[in-house]
Amino acid sequence: MQLSSFLQRFNEPETLKMAKLGRELRAQGIDVIDLSLGEPDFDTPQHIKDAAIKAINDNWSHYTPVPGFLDLREAICEKLKRDNNLDYKPENIVASTGAKQSLANTILALVDDNDEVIIPTPYWVTYSELVKIARGKVVEIKSEAKAKFKITPAQLEAAITPKTKVFLFSSPCNPSGTVYTKDELEGLANVFRKYPDIYIISDEIYEYINFIGAHESIAQFDDIKDRVIIINGLSKGFAMTGWRLGYIAASAEVAKATEKIQGQFTSGTCAITQKAAVTALTGDLKPTVEMTEEFTRRKKRVLELVAEIPGIECPEPDGAFYIFPDVSSYYGKSDGTTTITNSADFCMYLLNTAHVSSVMGEAFGEPACVRFSFANSLPKIEEAWKRIKEALSKLK
Repeated sequence: MQLSSFLQRFNEPETLKMAKLGRELRAQGIDVIDLSLGEPDFDTPQHIKDAAIKAINDNWSHYTPVPGFLDLREAICEKLKRDNNLDYKPENIVASTGAKQSLANTILALVDDNDEVIIPTPYWVTYSELVKIARGKVVEIKSEAKAKFKITPAQLEAAITPKTKVFLFSSPCNPSGTVYTKDELEGLANVFRKYPDIYIISDEIYEYINFIGAHESIAQFDDIKDRVIIINGLSKGFAMTGWRLGYIAASAEVAKATEKIQGQFTSGTCAITQKAAVTALTGDLKPTVEMTEEFTRRKKRVLELVAEIPGIECPEPDGAFYIFPDVSSYYGKSDGTTTITNSADFCMYLLNTAHVSSVMGEAFGEPACVRFSFANSLPKIEEAWKRIKEALSKLK
């Protein structure tokens, strides 16, 4: 028996792999602190749960339209107008089982064999693998920590070739926490104005977890808006990771294309989740604001703890709930048993020695760095960094 060669095109997500290794150690009775997964440690707000319970009692238990119920798509349009001053109609919206599926649908709808997809580093681990699944070619633009991991218009233009089909990025960024300002986005938009055949996929899933002010979307520039595909969802901003609801906002042509793909893969997403999502998107945002305030406190404390450890360079994130420090000063060091040669070794050393899980930078396109989440309770975060500091002190 031989499995499909399709499986050889892409890798397992390192984020999920590290979480799985952590669970295996926990099953052996080891106290592992998880700083690997990007999941808020908050419960879904009560008013959203109440809406789901009502949906169950009202028997919303049947198949749903592929792009989502009309009232959900209207709620998404209302949210985009309220929060982003963007005008969309329900036919521009497709809801999916999470932002990851929204990304997959979009990339499969846009990318053909050998089309080039420009992705600034660092990037979420799944971006490059989805491009490989679509048989496209990943073109990385290397950013630098000293520039807060932002690319310039000149870097963007230098990466464009006649084969460029898509530019894919996130703001706020997973893993770096980079947040692009309106002026910085306009600089990129000025480049795209010269190349009318390039689509822009803008992953805005961390929109509400922003430490520097109002979120800015590249879709705000009207003359390129029809080429922008916004990816968003409820997992991060509403603590609804397990509910599985993401969505795109795009031109009607792209929306119909993603709907066609989704119709063969999953059809419409969960009816109960959709009804709860209407309440989440149109209801009280106070729980979301309070959650971001708590992430702000945690970020401040994490940066204080990291500053106590020699050899780690850590830019301050402006959004999301990760730090992405440069740990390369530890490469080549050893505790006498284990030698650290790269970020994967670094992460495995921390997992096995400090019992703290993290994610290697190679997966994000930045091999000098490691991603640590602060989507965990402050006591656990403090204990984790105490362990990390002790473990790293053994490396000589």
